[in-house]
Amino acid sequence: MTSWPVHATISGPIVMIGFGSIGRGTLPLIERHFKFDKKRFVVIDPDDADRALLDERGISYLQVAVTRENYRDLLKPLLKNGKGQGFCVNLSVDTSSLELMQYCRELGVLYIDTVVEPWPGFYFDNAGGNAARTNYALRETVLAAKRKKTGGSTAVSCCGANPGMVSWFVKQALVNLATDLKIPFTEPTSRAEWGALMRKVGVKGIHIAERDTQRAKQPKPMDVFVNTWSVEGFLSEGLQPAELGWGTHETWMPKNGKKHAKGCKAAIYLEQPGANTRVRSWCPTPGAQYGFLVTHNESISIADYFTVKEAGKAVYRPTCHYAYHPANDAVLSLHEMFGNGGTMQEEHHILGEAEIADGIDELGVLLYGHGKNAYWYGSQLSVEETRQLAPYQNATGLQVTSAVLAGMVWALENPRAGIVEADEMDYKRCLEVQSPYLGPVKGYYTDWTPLKDREKLFAEDVDYTDAWQFRNILVR
Repeated sequence: MTSWPVHATISGPIVMIGFGSIGRGTLPLIERHFKFDKKRFVVIDPDDADRALLDERGISYLQVAVTRENYRDLLKPLLKNGKGQGFCVNLSVDTSSLELMQYCRELGVLYIDTVVEPWPGFYFDNAGGNAARTNYALRETVLAAKRKKTGGSTAVSCCGANPGMVSWFVKQALVNLATDLKIPFTEPTSRAEWGALMRKVGVKGIHIAERDTQRAKQPKPMDVFVNTWSVEGFLSEGLQPAELGWGTHETWMPKNGKKHAKGCKAAIYLEQPGANTRVRSWCPTPGAQYGFLVTHNESISIADYFTVKEAGKAVYRPTCHYAYHPANDAVLSLHEMFGNGGTMQEEHHILGEAEIADGIDELGVLLYGHGKNAYWYGSQLSVEETRQLAPYQNATGLQVTSAVLAGMVWALENPRAGIVEADEMDYKRCLEVQSPYLGPVKGYYTDWTPLKDREKLFAEDVDYTDAWQFRNILVR
């Protein structure tokens, strides 16, 4: 684009917590699309590796970790500096999203994050059992806070590429699918209406189906975990239990599958790490592929959002889970780590845009089990196009940072919405803001099912009565 739209004015200070790969990529989008007071823009991060980007812009930097002990004293003078409504953009790890969110609402400032992040230690503390380490448990704490205090200053929870953007893709894909199936419908305006439409269309489940084909110019060194986005973030979620929204059509559950006793009860978890759990899925470029069933907030929130209840009982819910094939270097890194008993490599490396030879991040949603079998809808963003669109990030990063941008715009336009998840936001408005950064956004139908070409050489435990049973999708 020759000129970029200024979407809104941020009348108060901006505090960005975290300046890793996503923080660096979000910075130029904030500069490009908002009017704000640069003198009241502060970035907080304990690592000053990229401080030069801030210094050259005249943006203040604090080299300090946000902790349970200091966050109130640290953030209040920054977020209440001068007139107007402040905005806290939390792109960090090892900080409690819930506590920061609640404090921002207490101060009357806007807030956004990309994940429900806990204080350090949560991901690897098994004292309370695996159920306590799940994203289900983390999400329930946010839902409890939402019920306790409705309305008030807007806090957008979990608004990156996924969770975040994919929830908007699900709604657009569902509308496309209903239209193509010639099912009469009126655009839903409520959660109940969206659930009813998905049930009417006959969607049995949804994969957040992703294939990252970005290739490094140099081969991955031994004993280094290489990824195209936060290594710490990927390892944390990858070593949590695999989780999935659990559909009402499912007739079989893995032996190590567990239900939750409390909360929305829209999901189950497996007592095994998500980054070592494979599922069968499909993306347009590779076709059929293995993905990792890594836990993500959207697997639970989407399944929960589209649940239809009658007399208090769930009569319809789609299965929903991540099916992630990361960049090949990340797959090698996982094999290396799990082959060493799950011991993490000491050295971590995120591939910058200059280190990548080529490739795309193909991230979308696969709606399956309906009258047209399966439909994938999503972004096919290449690293080459990313370089033309925005600095300091690869294709994976831009899908995340542009969703943060869209979430910020929505929060500024809806400043008194309280705590919201991406599923509850205006998907059309959010995609309108984000789409210029997503490369080709397309839909594809496929005749693939997880039963295709099975049992050629060996007998398998499959269910031929329903191709879309999780029994057929899970690699056992």
